[in-house]
Amino acid sequence: MSDDSRMRYAAAADLATVRAFVSARAAVLGLSEERTELLTLAVTELATNTLQHTGSGGEVRVRADRGRLVCDVTDNALDGVAVPLLGRSMPPAAALRGRGLAIVESICDEVETSVIDGATRVRIHLDL
Repeated sequence: MSDDSRMRYAAAADLATVRAFVSARAAVLGLSEERTELLTLAVTELATNTLQHTGSGGEVRVRADRGRLVCDVTDNALDGVAVPLLGRSMPPAAALRGRGLAIVESICDEVETSVIDGATRVRIHLDL
């Protein structure tokens, strides 16, 4: 049975498909166009981090739950990857890296991180 609420990605070339998938799912679930752009930015940051820091791809799942759009970005790394720390401040303008999670936290209504079966999952919520 097919599950159209999730998709896998494995390489940087897949990021355009991830963005299109997230935008389409958000529209079906009733997220406004402006909030869909924020969601797409957040998911792109998370998927890019997965590709850069784990050397493997991951999975994106988008669903609605109790008046919220919930999106999980889970990596395929099953080697005890550390849970990303939340609550970091935005790096200085001259910094070359480190903005991804700060951006995600600033544009989403809630962000959670966890490790499930050795894989890192970042769950983001946007109010519908």
